[in-house]
Amino acid sequence: MSGEAIERFECFGGWCAVRVGDPDQEAAQRAARWARRTLLDAHATLSRFDPESELSRLNRDPRPEVPASLLLRRTVAAALTAGLRSGGLVDASLVEEIEAAGYAESRDFDGGRAADGAPLPHPAAPSPRAGWCGFSVNESAGTVNRPPGVRLDPGGIAKGLMADLVGEALADFPTFAVDCCGDLRVGGTAARPRAILVDDPTGGPALYQLRIADGAVATSGITRRSWTGEDGRPAHQILDPATGEPAFTGIVQATAVAPSGLLAETLAKAALLSGPAHAEEHLPFGGVLVTEDGAVLLVDALGAPPLPQVLAR
Repeated sequence: MSGEAIERFECFGGWCAVRVGDPDQEAAQRAARWARRTLLDAHATLSRFDPESELSRLNRDPRPEVPASLLLRRTVAAALTAGLRSGGLVDASLVEEIEAAGYAESRDFDGGRAADGAPLPHPAAPSPRAGWCGFSVNESAGTVNRPPGVRLDPGGIAKGLMADLVGEALADFPTFAVDCCGDLRVGGTAARPRAILVDDPTGGPALYQLRIADGAVATSGITRRSWTGEDGRPAHQILDPATGEPAFTGIVQATAVAPSGLLAETLAKAALLSGPAHAEEHLPFGGVLVTEDGAVLLVDALGAPPLPQVLAR
């Protein structure tokens, strides 16, 4: 194999990258360019910050049943899957709450340790309102149903979904990697393990190196997309559904391994929201947790040999 065709570009509010390996370099380059266009088109369809995106039009449509593209229907179905799999912890209906927290439009982030000065940590819980349960998809009619006024913010769910959809299209190449702002899907017919680094949430050297030939990795954290609220308190984009406010659970970053990008994204966010006492229950395929006090915890996959000992900081 002569190498990989690589496309790296801004998308989904961050950076995406696609790598395709094949002896036919031109075929690899065509596939990588196609993947880039596909992800950019998905961003245009699903952007919460573009009033003319299909998602924004759905969110302000007064009808209970709205015609929707295949991609939007798949996104709604993915949001339902994430809500069910996480027991309501991953809730894609918290648009009003995330706007009230200070993330109503695309913005710059302060970064750093969002937990500094935060309230005492406590595990998140599902919202009693459970707005995500009001969504459904009618494939035969090509529509999305939901109570008018209930809005959708797929966020990381869309990134995991798109990593999967693009990865499925590239599955016949010897190697591929699709990185949607940290939601990563890898695979290929060569079954070649790929090194995947788990970043330090404070910006230091990588914490751990995973090696995966076919599967997905996603990381959910509260330090990168963080800011100081109008009340002077730290804020970030991961909300406790029960309160509608930024969640401070004692975990600042969770990385999950899973067979698919959507599942990895769901598990990572659910692990972070669960807090240290229950996070491992959401990582059946293994992962890495970083706690508020800086400890790094490696979680073994069920039935797999133990990972190396906890890394020294």
